[in-house]
Amino acid sequence: GLRTLARDWLPSFLSDGDEIVVPVADHQANIEPWLEAQRLLARQGVRIRVRPMPYQPGSGDYDHTALAGLAGERTRFVAVTHVHHVYGGDMNVHRIRRAVGPDAVICLDAAQSVGHVPVSVAAADVDFVVFSGHKAMALPGTGAVWARQARGPALAPGGWSGTPNTAGIVSLTAALDWLDGAGVDRIERWTVALAARLTDGLRRLDAYEVLGCRTSLAADSSVQQRRGIVTFRHRAVDSGDLGFILFSEGFMVRSDQHCQGSAGERTGSVRVSLHVYNDEAEIDRLLSVLASLA
Repeated sequence: GLRTLARDWLPSFLSDGDEIVVPVADHQANIEPWLEAQRLLARQGVRIRVRPMPYQPGSGDYDHTALAGLAGERTRFVAVTHVHHVYGGDMNVHRIRRAVGPDAVICLDAAQSVGHVPVSVAAADVDFVVFSGHKAMALPGTGAVWARQARGPALAPGGWSGTPNTAGIVSLTAALDWLDGAGVDRIERWTVALAARLTDGLRRLDAYEVLGCRTSLAADSSVQQRRGIVTFRHRAVDSGDLGFILFSEGFMVRSDQHCQGSAGERTGSVRVSLHVYNDEAEIDRLLSVLASLA
C-alpha cells in the first residue's frame, strides 16, 4: 500500500525543490518506497530533498519540537508510524499536524495499530492510513489504503492487475468484524497490561536491556506504556541464540534487527508481540525462563 502511494500518487504531487520527511528509524516498508519515489523523480529531472525524521535520544519517540523546526514551506509530505514495530510506543501522531502545518500531506503506517489499538483518522488528521491484514488476524497478502482526498491530487486506484486475492479479502473482512465485536479498546487494555507485566519483570533482571522508553517499564508507570510489543537484549547472550533458546521453551519470538532503517538499532534484539491469545501465565513463564539465563 505504501509503495502504491509512492509510485502512483506522490510523484504527481511533488515539484522540483520540494521536501519530504522520512522516518529513518522505523520499518523499512515506511522508508524505502519514499526513497524509491525520490529516485524515480530524479530520473525525470525533479529533485526532491529527503529530510530524516528527528527522534528523541534513547526512547525512539519522534521529536515533535525538532520536527516543527525542520518543517518549512517546501515540506510537502511526511511519512509517520502509528505504533513503532520495535519500541512498541504510540508515536503521538496527533502532534504531527501541529508540527508540520496545515498543508503538508501526512501518511500513517498503521500496520502495528489496526486491530491492536483504536485508530481514529479524525483525531490524527492524516491524509492516508495504510495497514496490512496479516497484522490484524487476516491472511497474508491483504491490507488497505484509506485516503482523505483533501490535500493534493485525488488518489485514483488503478484496479486489479490480475486475479484478486478473494480468499484473502474475505479473511480480512472476517478478521475486522471479529476485532470490532471483541472491542479494540478492550484489546488495547489487555495487551498494554501484558506488556507492562513483562517490562516490569525485565527491569528487575540486570542481565537484560529493554529497548525504547526507559521511564515506562514499571507496571504502574504513568508514562505511556508499550502497545503489545516488548523488545529487549541479554547483555551477554547473542539475541539469535536467545531466540532459539526461547523457541525450545515454546515461545515464538523474533530475534534480529527487525527491518529497521538506517537510523535504527545496530545490534540484534528479541521482540515479543502480544495479542488477545496471550495471558498472564505465559508472561510469568517467559520471565521465569529469562531469569534462569540471567
